[in-house]
Amino acid sequence: MISSPSASYSQTVRVEIANKPGMLGRVTSAIGEAGGDIGAVDLVDAGKVSVRDLTFKARDEAHGQKIVDRIRAVEGVRVVNVSDRTFLMHLGGKIEVKGKMAVKTRDDLSMAYTPGVARVCMAIHHDPEKAYTLTIKQNTVAVVTDGTAVLGLGDIGPNAAAPVMEGKALIFKEFAGVDAFPLCLATKDVDEIVMIVKAVAPIFGGINLEDIAAPRCFEIEERLQRDLDIPVFHDDQHGTAVVVLAALLNATELVKKKLSDCKIVFTGAGASGIATAKLLMKAGAKHVVGCDRAGAIYKGRTENMNAMKQWFAEHTNPRRIKGTAGDALDGADIFIGLSGPGVVSLKDVKTMAKNSIVFAMANPVPEIQPEEAGPYVRVMATGRSDYPNQINNSCCFPGFFRGLLDVRARSVNDEMKLAAAHALAGLVSKSELSEEYITPGMFDRRVVPAVSQAVAEAAVKTGVARREKGSRKR
Repeated sequence: MISSPSASYSQTVRVEIANKPGMLGRVTSAIGEAGGDIGAVDLVDAGKVSVRDLTFKARDEAHGQKIVDRIRAVEGVRVVNVSDRTFLMHLGGKIEVKGKMAVKTRDDLSMAYTPGVARVCMAIHHDPEKAYTLTIKQNTVAVVTDGTAVLGLGDIGPNAAAPVMEGKALIFKEFAGVDAFPLCLATKDVDEIVMIVKAVAPIFGGINLEDIAAPRCFEIEERLQRDLDIPVFHDDQHGTAVVVLAALLNATELVKKKLSDCKIVFTGAGASGIATAKLLMKAGAKHVVGCDRAGAIYKGRTENMNAMKQWFAEHTNPRRIKGTAGDALDGADIFIGLSGPGVVSLKDVKTMAKNSIVFAMANPVPEIQPEEAGPYVRVMATGRSDYPNQINNSCCFPGFFRGLLDVRARSVNDEMKLAAAHALAGLVSKSELSEEYITPGMFDRRVVPAVSQAVAEAAVKTGVARREKGSRKR
Protein backbone atom coordinates (compact mmCIF):
# COMPACT_ATOMS: atom_id res chain seq x y z
CA MET A 1 0.00 0.00 0.00
CA ILE A 2 1.04 3.60 -0.68
CA SER A 3 1.04 5.16 2.78
CA SER A 4 1.39 8.89 2.00
CA PRO A 5 -1.08 11.11 0.10
CA SER A 6 0.27 12.07 -3.31
CA ALA A 7 -0.47 14.78 -5.88
CA SER A 8 -0.91 11.99 -8.44
CA TYR A 9 -4.17 11.11 -6.63
CA SER A 10 -5.32 14.67 -5.95
CA GLN A 11 -8.93 15.69 -6.49
CA THR A 12 -10.94 18.88 -6.51
CA VAL A 13 -14.45 18.58 -5.10
CA ARG A 14 -17.02 21.33 -5.69
CA VAL A 15 -19.48 21.47 -2.83
CA GLU A 16 -22.51 23.51 -1.79
CA ILE A 17 -22.31 24.26 1.92
CA ALA A 18 -25.08 25.65 4.08
CA ASN A 19 -24.01 29.16 5.02
CA LYS A 20 -23.82 28.62 8.77
CA PRO A 21 -20.94 29.17 11.20
CA GLY A 22 -18.64 26.16 11.50
CA MET A 23 -19.85 24.35 8.36
CA LEU A 24 -16.60 24.76 6.41
CA GLY A 25 -14.68 23.49 9.42
CA ARG A 26 -16.87 20.37 9.53
CA VAL A 27 -16.06 19.65 5.87
CA THR A 28 -12.30 20.16 6.22
CA SER A 29 -12.34 18.06 9.39
CA ALA A 30 -14.05 15.24 7.49
CA ILE A 31 -11.28 15.33 4.88
CA GLY A 32 -8.56 15.33 7.54
CA GLU A 33 -10.16 12.56 9.57
CA ALA A 34 -10.33 10.41 6.42
CA GLY A 35 -6.58 10.85 5.93
CA GLY A 36 -6.68 13.39 3.10
CA ASP A 37 -4.06 16.10 2.72
CA ILE A 38 -5.98 19.36 2.23
CA GLY A 39 -4.61 21.88 -0.26
CA ALA A 40 -6.58 24.83 -1.61
CA VAL A 41 -10.01 25.92 -0.39
CA ASP A 42 -11.47 28.31 -2.97
CA LEU A 43 -14.70 30.29 -2.71
CA VAL A 44 -16.68 30.08 -5.97
CA ASP A 45 -19.93 31.75 -4.90
CA ALA A 46 -21.13 33.29 -1.64
CA GLY A 47 -24.85 33.39 -0.91
CA LYS A 48 -27.41 31.60 1.19
CA VAL A 49 -25.54 28.49 0.12
CA SER A 50 -21.80 28.96 -0.45
CA VAL A 51 -20.07 27.09 -3.25
CA ARG A 52 -16.44 26.08 -2.69
CA ASP A 53 -13.78 24.04 -4.46
CA LEU A 54 -11.84 21.84 -2.04
CA THR A 55 -8.58 20.32 -3.26
CA PHE A 56 -6.97 17.40 -1.44
CA LYS A 57 -4.41 14.64 -1.98
CA ALA A 58 -5.20 10.96 -1.40
CA ARG A 59 -3.15 7.76 -1.20
CA ASP A 60 -4.85 6.02 -4.12
CA GLU A 61 -8.15 5.97 -6.01
CA ALA A 62 -10.00 4.00 -3.34
CA HIS A 63 -8.79 6.40 -0.65
CA GLY A 64 -9.94 9.35 -2.75
CA GLN A 65 -13.41 7.86 -3.07
CA LYS A 66 -13.52 7.25 0.69
CA ILE A 67 -12.75 10.93 1.34
CA VAL A 68 -15.48 12.06 -1.09
CA ASP A 69 -17.94 9.73 0.65
CA ARG A 70 -17.01 11.31 4.01
CA ILE A 71 -17.69 14.77 2.57
CA ARG A 72 -21.08 13.62 1.26
CA ALA A 73 -21.94 12.32 4.72
CA VAL A 74 -21.63 15.79 6.30
CA GLU A 75 -25.11 17.16 6.94
CA GLY A 76 -25.79 20.39 5.07
CA VAL A 77 -23.26 19.65 2.32
CA ARG A 78 -23.96 18.65 -1.29
CA VAL A 79 -21.19 17.41 -3.57
CA VAL A 80 -21.73 19.07 -6.95
CA ASN A 81 -18.77 17.67 -8.87
CA VAL A 82 -15.58 15.64 -8.38
CA SER A 83 -12.59 16.24 -10.66
CA ASP A 84 -9.46 14.11 -10.82
CA ARG A 85 -6.69 16.69 -11.24
CA THR A 86 -4.32 14.24 -12.94
CA PHE A 87 -6.88 13.45 -15.65
CA LEU A 88 -7.62 17.17 -16.08
CA MET A 89 -3.94 17.79 -16.75
CA HIS A 90 -3.99 15.23 -19.57
CA LEU A 91 -7.13 16.50 -21.35
CA GLY A 92 -6.26 17.11 -25.00
CA GLY A 93 -2.69 15.89 -24.49
CA LYS A 94 0.22 17.66 -22.78
CA ILE A 95 2.24 18.91 -25.76
CA GLU A 96 1.68 20.76 -29.04
CA VAL A 97 3.63 22.01 -32.06
CA LYS A 98 4.09 25.77 -32.42
CA GLY A 99 5.67 27.80 -35.19
CA LYS A 100 8.75 29.89 -34.34
CA MET A 101 7.73 32.80 -36.54
CA ALA A 102 4.50 34.34 -37.78
CA VAL A 103 3.34 34.06 -41.39
CA LYS A 104 1.32 37.25 -41.92
CA THR A 105 2.33 38.52 -45.35
CA ARG A 106 3.01 37.21 -48.84
CA ASP A 107 6.70 37.87 -48.26
CA ASP A 108 6.64 35.74 -45.10
CA LEU A 109 4.95 32.92 -47.00
CA SER A 110 7.34 33.07 -49.94
CA MET A 111 10.35 32.73 -47.64
CA ALA A 112 8.97 30.17 -45.17
CA TYR A 113 7.41 28.07 -47.91
CA THR A 114 7.36 28.19 -51.67
CA PRO A 115 9.21 29.43 -53.66
CA GLY A 116 11.99 30.52 -51.27
CA VAL A 117 12.21 27.23 -49.40
CA ALA A 118 13.51 25.49 -52.53
CA ARG A 119 16.89 27.22 -52.23
CA VAL A 120 17.23 25.98 -48.65
CA CYS A 121 16.29 22.45 -49.71
CA MET A 122 19.00 22.44 -52.37
CA ALA A 123 21.58 23.77 -49.92
CA ILE A 124 20.93 20.73 -47.70
CA HIS A 125 20.91 18.44 -50.74
CA HIS A 126 24.42 19.59 -51.63
CA ASP A 127 25.63 19.50 -48.01
CA PRO A 128 23.55 17.19 -45.73
CA GLU A 129 25.29 18.54 -42.60
CA LYS A 130 23.45 21.83 -43.16
CA ALA A 131 20.31 20.05 -41.94
CA TYR A 132 21.62 20.80 -38.44
CA THR A 133 21.56 24.55 -39.03
CA LEU A 134 18.62 24.89 -41.41
CA THR A 135 16.05 22.49 -39.90
CA ILE A 136 14.78 21.37 -36.51
CA LYS A 137 17.26 18.48 -36.51
CA GLN A 138 19.69 20.39 -34.30
CA ASN A 139 17.29 20.37 -31.36
CA THR A 140 14.85 17.50 -31.89
CA VAL A 141 14.64 14.07 -30.28
CA ALA A 142 12.31 11.15 -31.06
CA VAL A 143 10.86 9.41 -28.00
CA VAL A 144 10.29 5.90 -29.35
CA THR A 145 8.29 3.10 -27.70
CA ASP A 146 6.27 0.02 -28.55
CA GLY A 147 4.40 0.22 -25.24
CA THR A 148 5.56 -3.16 -23.98
CA ALA A 149 7.22 -2.15 -20.68
CA VAL A 150 5.50 1.03 -19.50
CA LEU A 151 6.39 2.21 -15.99
CA GLY A 152 4.99 -0.40 -13.62
CA LEU A 153 2.17 -1.19 -16.03
CA GLY A 154 3.84 -3.63 -18.42
CA ASP A 155 2.64 -4.35 -21.95
CA ILE A 156 -0.23 -1.89 -22.37
CA GLY A 157 0.36 -1.07 -26.05
CA PRO A 158 1.29 2.07 -27.98
CA ASN A 159 -1.96 3.99 -27.48
CA ALA A 160 -1.94 3.62 -23.70
CA ALA A 161 1.78 4.41 -23.61
CA ALA A 162 1.26 7.81 -25.27
CA PRO A 163 0.62 9.81 -22.05
CA VAL A 164 3.99 8.70 -20.67
CA MET A 165 5.79 9.63 -23.89
CA GLU A 166 4.03 13.00 -23.97
CA GLY A 167 5.18 13.57 -20.40
CA LYS A 168 8.72 12.74 -21.42
CA ALA A 169 8.53 15.22 -24.30
CA LEU A 170 7.15 17.88 -21.95
CA ILE A 171 10.04 17.39 -19.51
CA PHE A 172 12.57 17.57 -22.36
CA LYS A 173 11.20 20.96 -23.37
CA GLU A 174 10.55 22.44 -19.94
CA PHE A 175 13.89 21.52 -18.39
CA ALA A 176 16.34 21.50 -21.30
CA GLY A 177 14.71 23.34 -24.18
CA VAL A 178 14.80 20.17 -26.29
CA ASP A 179 11.97 19.61 -28.79
CA ALA A 180 10.91 15.99 -28.40
CA PHE A 181 8.09 14.11 -30.07
CA PRO A 182 6.52 10.76 -29.11
CA LEU A 183 6.58 7.94 -31.67
CA CYS A 184 4.38 5.14 -30.32
CA LEU A 185 4.81 2.21 -32.70
CA ALA A 186 2.14 -0.43 -33.32
CA THR A 187 4.60 -3.28 -33.65
CA LYS A 188 6.69 -5.48 -31.38
CA ASP A 189 8.86 -6.79 -34.19
CA VAL A 190 12.51 -5.84 -33.74
CA ASP A 191 13.17 -5.61 -37.49
CA GLU A 192 10.15 -3.37 -38.02
CA ILE A 193 11.02 -1.07 -35.11
CA VAL A 194 14.59 -0.70 -36.35
CA MET A 195 13.39 -0.07 -39.89
CA ILE A 196 10.85 2.59 -38.80
CA VAL A 197 13.29 4.48 -36.60
CA LYS A 198 15.97 4.44 -39.29
CA ALA A 199 13.42 5.72 -41.81
CA VAL A 200 12.39 8.72 -39.68
CA ALA A 201 15.86 9.46 -38.29
CA PRO A 202 16.84 12.21 -40.80
CA ILE A 203 14.72 14.83 -39.03
CA PHE A 204 15.98 14.00 -35.53
CA GLY A 205 19.22 14.83 -33.75
CA GLY A 206 18.84 11.94 -31.31
CA ILE A 207 16.72 8.90 -30.45
CA ASN A 208 15.39 8.22 -26.94
CA LEU A 209 14.17 4.63 -26.64
CA GLU A 210 11.58 4.23 -23.90
CA ASP A 211 9.59 1.45 -22.24
CA ILE A 212 10.55 -1.31 -24.68
CA ALA A 213 10.61 -4.72 -23.04
CA ALA A 214 13.79 -6.74 -22.65
CA PRO A 215 15.47 -8.48 -24.33
CA ARG A 216 14.28 -6.74 -27.52
CA CYS A 217 15.40 -3.36 -26.22
CA PHE A 218 19.05 -4.48 -26.23
CA GLU A 219 19.04 -5.57 -29.86
CA ILE A 220 17.07 -2.51 -30.99
CA GLU A 221 19.47 -0.13 -29.29
CA GLU A 222 22.55 -1.98 -30.54
CA ARG A 223 21.37 -2.08 -34.15
CA LEU A 224 20.24 1.54 -34.22
CA GLN A 225 23.46 2.75 -32.63
CA ARG A 226 25.41 0.80 -35.23
CA ASP A 227 23.39 1.96 -38.24
CA LEU A 228 22.62 5.60 -37.39
CA ASP A 229 24.95 8.59 -37.19
CA ILE A 230 22.97 10.18 -34.33
CA PRO A 231 23.00 9.14 -30.66
CA VAL A 232 20.61 6.43 -29.46
CA PHE A 233 19.89 6.35 -25.71
CA HIS A 234 17.67 3.82 -23.95
CA ASP A 235 16.61 5.78 -20.88
CA ASP A 236 15.30 2.79 -18.93
CA GLN A 237 18.82 1.37 -19.05
CA HIS A 238 21.26 4.23 -19.13
CA GLY A 239 19.29 7.04 -17.52
CA THR A 240 18.62 4.77 -14.56
CA ALA A 241 22.27 3.75 -14.38
CA VAL A 242 23.46 7.36 -14.34
CA VAL A 243 21.16 8.57 -11.57
CA VAL A 244 21.80 5.50 -9.41
CA LEU A 245 25.57 5.85 -9.73
CA ALA A 246 25.36 9.58 -8.94
CA ALA A 247 23.39 8.92 -5.76
CA LEU A 248 25.68 6.04 -4.76
CA LEU A 249 28.82 8.14 -5.16
CA ASN A 250 27.48 10.49 -2.51
CA ALA A 251 25.87 7.83 -0.32
CA THR A 252 29.10 5.83 -0.07
CA GLU A 253 31.03 9.00 0.71
CA LEU A 254 28.56 9.78 3.49
CA VAL A 255 28.94 6.35 5.11
CA LYS A 256 32.69 6.40 4.48
CA LYS A 257 32.81 3.28 2.31
CA LYS A 258 34.48 2.69 -1.05
CA LEU A 259 32.32 1.47 -3.90
CA SER A 260 34.97 -1.13 -4.69
CA ASP A 261 34.67 -2.61 -1.18
CA CYS A 262 30.87 -2.68 -1.01
CA LYS A 263 28.73 -5.77 -1.45
CA ILE A 264 25.90 -4.63 -3.73
CA VAL A 265 22.71 -6.65 -4.16
CA PHE A 266 20.24 -6.01 -6.96
CA THR A 267 16.68 -7.24 -7.27
CA GLY A 268 15.61 -7.04 -10.88
CA ALA A 269 17.70 -8.58 -13.63
CA GLY A 270 16.12 -6.73 -16.54
CA ALA A 271 17.33 -3.92 -18.76
CA SER A 272 17.78 -1.31 -16.01
CA GLY A 273 19.37 -3.80 -13.61
CA ILE A 274 21.99 -4.94 -16.11
CA ALA A 275 22.79 -1.43 -17.36
CA THR A 276 23.13 -0.13 -13.81
CA ALA A 277 25.32 -3.05 -12.74
CA LYS A 278 27.56 -2.50 -15.77
CA LEU A 279 27.99 1.21 -15.05
CA LEU A 280 28.68 0.60 -11.35
CA MET A 281 31.34 -1.90 -12.34
CA LYS A 282 32.83 0.66 -14.75
CA ALA A 283 32.97 3.00 -11.75
CA GLY A 284 34.84 0.43 -9.66
CA ALA A 285 32.24 -1.87 -8.05
CA LYS A 286 33.53 -5.43 -7.69
CA HIS A 287 31.09 -7.29 -5.46
CA VAL A 288 27.74 -7.30 -7.27
CA VAL A 289 24.98 -9.91 -6.87
CA GLY A 290 21.88 -9.90 -9.07
CA CYS A 291 18.62 -11.53 -7.97
CA ASP A 292 15.34 -12.42 -9.62
CA ARG A 293 12.26 -14.38 -8.56
CA ALA A 294 14.36 -17.55 -8.45
CA GLY A 295 16.89 -15.94 -6.14
CA ALA A 296 20.56 -15.08 -6.55
CA ILE A 297 22.03 -15.40 -10.04
CA TYR A 298 25.30 -17.28 -10.13
CA LYS A 299 27.51 -19.00 -12.67
CA GLY A 300 26.06 -22.42 -13.37
CA ARG A 301 22.46 -21.62 -12.45
CA THR A 302 19.99 -23.11 -14.93
CA GLU A 303 16.60 -22.18 -13.47
CA ASN A 304 14.73 -19.19 -15.00
CA MET A 305 17.70 -18.01 -17.08
CA ASN A 306 17.91 -15.95 -20.27
CA ALA A 307 20.63 -14.06 -22.14
CA MET A 308 20.47 -11.07 -19.81
CA LYS A 309 20.69 -13.14 -16.66
CA GLN A 310 23.50 -15.11 -18.24
CA TRP A 311 25.46 -11.86 -18.35
CA PHE A 312 24.86 -11.41 -14.61
CA ALA A 313 25.96 -15.01 -14.03
CA GLU A 314 29.18 -14.59 -16.02
CA HIS A 315 30.25 -11.16 -14.77
CA THR A 316 29.01 -10.83 -11.17
CA ASN A 317 28.67 -12.76 -7.90
CA PRO A 318 32.30 -13.91 -7.73
CA ARG A 319 31.59 -15.81 -4.49
CA ARG A 320 28.69 -17.69 -6.13
CA ILE A 321 26.18 -16.73 -3.44
CA LYS A 322 22.99 -18.79 -3.70
CA GLY A 323 19.54 -18.65 -2.16
CA THR A 324 16.88 -15.95 -2.02
CA ALA A 325 17.33 -12.20 -2.35
CA GLY A 326 17.01 -12.13 1.43
CA ASP A 327 19.89 -14.59 1.74
CA ALA A 328 22.00 -12.45 -0.62
CA LEU A 329 21.35 -9.35 1.50
CA ASP A 330 23.08 -10.88 4.52
CA GLY A 331 26.07 -8.62 5.14
CA ALA A 332 25.37 -6.45 2.07
CA ASP A 333 26.35 -2.79 2.15
CA ILE A 334 24.01 -1.65 -0.63
CA PHE A 335 20.61 -2.79 -1.88
CA ILE A 336 19.36 -1.57 -5.26
CA GLY A 337 15.77 -2.46 -6.06
CA LEU A 338 14.76 -2.29 -9.72
CA SER A 339 12.01 -4.87 -9.47
CA GLY A 340 8.61 -4.63 -7.77
CA PRO A 341 6.78 -3.95 -4.51
CA GLY A 342 7.41 -5.99 -1.40
CA VAL A 343 10.36 -7.94 -2.81
CA VAL A 344 12.41 -7.68 0.38
CA SER A 345 11.32 -7.73 3.99
CA LEU A 346 12.43 -5.80 7.04
CA LYS A 347 13.95 -9.03 8.35
CA ASP A 348 16.15 -9.12 5.23
CA VAL A 349 17.18 -5.47 5.58
CA LYS A 350 18.15 -5.99 9.22
CA THR A 351 20.78 -8.54 8.13
CA MET A 352 22.64 -5.94 6.04
CA ALA A 353 25.98 -4.50 7.12
CA LYS A 354 26.30 -1.52 9.43
CA ASN A 355 25.62 1.87 7.79
CA SER A 356 23.69 0.18 4.99
CA ILE A 357 22.29 1.93 1.91
CA VAL A 358 18.88 1.01 0.48
CA PHE A 359 17.65 2.24 -2.91
CA ALA A 360 14.10 0.84 -3.26
CA MET A 361 13.21 2.23 -6.66
CA ALA A 362 10.13 0.34 -7.83
CA ASN A 363 7.30 2.74 -8.69
CA PRO A 364 4.78 3.57 -7.45
CA VAL A 365 5.23 1.05 -4.62
CA PRO A 366 8.87 0.40 -3.65
CA GLU A 367 10.48 -2.94 -2.79
CA ILE A 368 10.20 -1.95 0.88
CA GLN A 369 8.50 1.11 2.32
CA PRO A 370 10.78 3.88 3.67
CA GLU A 371 8.71 4.06 6.86
CA GLU A 372 9.53 0.40 7.47
CA ALA A 373 13.18 0.23 6.47
CA GLY A 374 14.28 3.79 7.22
CA PRO A 375 14.98 3.39 10.95
CA TYR A 376 17.30 0.43 10.29
CA VAL A 377 19.45 1.79 7.45
CA ARG A 378 21.80 4.76 7.15
CA VAL A 379 20.61 6.01 3.75
CA MET A 380 17.14 5.38 2.30
CA ALA A 381 16.15 6.39 -1.24
CA THR A 382 13.24 5.67 -3.59
CA GLY A 383 12.04 6.65 -7.04
CA ARG A 384 9.15 8.65 -5.60
CA SER A 385 8.88 12.42 -5.26
CA ASP A 386 7.10 12.36 -1.89
CA TYR A 387 10.08 10.98 0.04
CA PRO A 388 13.60 12.37 0.52
CA ASN A 389 16.29 11.20 -1.91
CA GLN A 390 14.19 10.67 -5.02
CA ILE A 391 16.34 8.93 -7.63
CA ASN A 392 14.71 9.82 -10.91
CA ASN A 393 15.78 9.58 -14.55
CA SER A 394 14.49 13.10 -15.13
CA CYS A 395 17.71 14.33 -13.51
CA CYS A 396 19.61 12.69 -16.36
CA PHE A 397 17.90 12.55 -19.74
CA PRO A 398 17.08 16.26 -20.35
CA GLY A 399 20.64 17.40 -19.66
CA PHE A 400 22.15 14.32 -21.29
CA PHE A 401 20.41 15.02 -24.61
CA ARG A 402 21.07 18.76 -24.27
CA GLY A 403 24.77 17.93 -24.21
CA LEU A 404 24.50 15.45 -27.09
CA LEU A 405 22.65 17.95 -29.27
CA ASP A 406 24.92 20.87 -28.42
CA VAL A 407 27.94 19.07 -29.89
CA ARG A 408 25.93 17.14 -32.50
CA ALA A 409 27.19 13.83 -31.16
CA ARG A 410 27.17 10.72 -33.34
CA SER A 411 26.73 8.18 -30.53
CA VAL A 412 26.51 7.54 -26.79
CA ASN A 413 29.33 5.95 -24.79
CA ASP A 414 30.22 4.97 -21.23
CA GLU A 415 32.49 7.97 -20.77
CA MET A 416 29.47 10.25 -21.16
CA LYS A 417 27.44 8.26 -18.63
CA LEU A 418 30.24 8.32 -16.06
CA ALA A 419 30.76 12.04 -16.64
CA ALA A 420 27.05 12.72 -16.20
CA ALA A 421 26.92 10.73 -12.95
CA HIS A 422 29.93 12.54 -11.48
CA ALA A 423 28.47 15.90 -12.53
CA LEU A 424 25.18 15.10 -10.79
CA ALA A 425 26.91 13.88 -7.65
CA GLY A 426 29.12 16.97 -7.60
CA LEU A 427 26.11 19.26 -7.20
CA VAL A 428 25.74 18.10 -3.60
CA SER A 429 28.49 19.82 -1.62
CA LYS A 430 30.20 18.18 1.34
CA SER A 431 28.50 20.63 3.69
CA GLU A 432 25.08 19.76 2.24
CA LEU A 433 25.54 15.99 2.08
CA SER A 434 23.32 14.17 4.58
CA GLU A 435 21.22 11.04 4.99
CA GLU A 436 18.26 12.84 3.42
CA TYR A 437 20.16 14.69 0.69
CA ILE A 438 22.42 12.54 -1.45
CA THR A 439 21.28 13.65 -4.89
CA PRO A 440 19.91 16.88 -6.38
CA GLY A 441 16.27 17.09 -7.44
CA MET A 442 15.07 17.69 -10.97
CA PHE A 443 13.95 21.22 -10.05
CA ASP A 444 17.50 22.19 -9.14
CA ARG A 445 18.39 24.65 -11.91
CA ARG A 446 22.02 23.49 -11.88
CA VAL A 447 21.20 19.93 -12.96
CA VAL A 448 20.68 20.35 -16.71
CA PRO A 449 23.67 22.69 -17.27
CA ALA A 450 25.97 20.46 -15.23
CA VAL A 451 24.95 17.22 -16.95
CA SER A 452 24.91 18.75 -20.45
CA GLN A 453 28.36 20.27 -19.99
CA ALA A 454 29.80 16.98 -18.74
CA VAL A 455 28.26 14.99 -21.59
CA ALA A 456 29.37 17.50 -24.22
CA GLU A 457 32.94 17.50 -22.93
CA ALA A 458 33.02 13.69 -22.86
CA ALA A 459 31.70 13.57 -26.43
CA VAL A 460 34.43 15.90 -27.64
CA LYS A 461 37.11 14.06 -25.68
CA THR A 462 36.07 10.67 -27.08
CA GLY A 463 35.84 11.91 -30.66
CA VAL A 464 32.11 11.44 -31.29
CA ALA A 465 31.22 15.15 -31.47
CA ARG A 466 30.75 16.94 -34.77
CA ARG A 467 31.67 20.26 -33.19
CA GLU A 468 32.85 21.84 -29.95
CA LYS A 469 30.09 23.06 -27.68
CA GLY A 470 29.18 26.53 -28.86
CA SER A 471 26.30 28.93 -28.80
CA ARG A 472 22.83 27.42 -28.48
CA LYS A 473 21.24 30.36 -30.25
CA ARG A 474 19.09 29.25 -33.12
